[in-house]
Amino acid sequence: MPVGERKDPYRNFRFLLEIDGITQAGFSEVTIPDTTSDVIEYREGHEPTTVRKLPGLTKYGNIILKWGITDSMELYEKWRKPVEEGKMQDARKNVAIILMDEEGNPAARWEFVNAWPCKYDAPDLNAKGTDVAIETLEIVHEGMKRVKP
Repeated sequence: MPVGERKDPYRNFRFLLEIDGITQAGFSEVTIPDTTSDVIEYREGHEPTTVRKLPGLTKYGNIILKWGITDSMELYEKWRKPVEEGKMQDARKNVAIILMDEEGNPAARWEFVNAWPCKYDAPDLNAKGTDVAIETLEIVHEGMKRVKP
């Protein structure tokens, strides 16, 4: 980077979500999951004080989507309902979360494979409140990677 050129970090409030075959806009919150690898400690007999650290299974956290409820049933009808009916071939989809820069261009992208919704949470209702009713969908997947947009 040339001297004097400054690169500010991206802000977290401008993002898009792509789900194969489903169009839904207006998510208020998307949680990008973590990825961890188990550590296997291994020691051979001639290494009395040294433990080797080997990689074990890689695990992925779940994606969590939140949005204000509207009359749109697309996420529930086209994605959650097939899971409830045991139609997993229809439910597995590829998902991408795209972070946008200040000008609205893709800046960072995370891709997820074989994703499907494992939990749907309807909004809590309260006659005394003024909050927006929020639906939540939790999504499992079989792998994630960060790629260039």
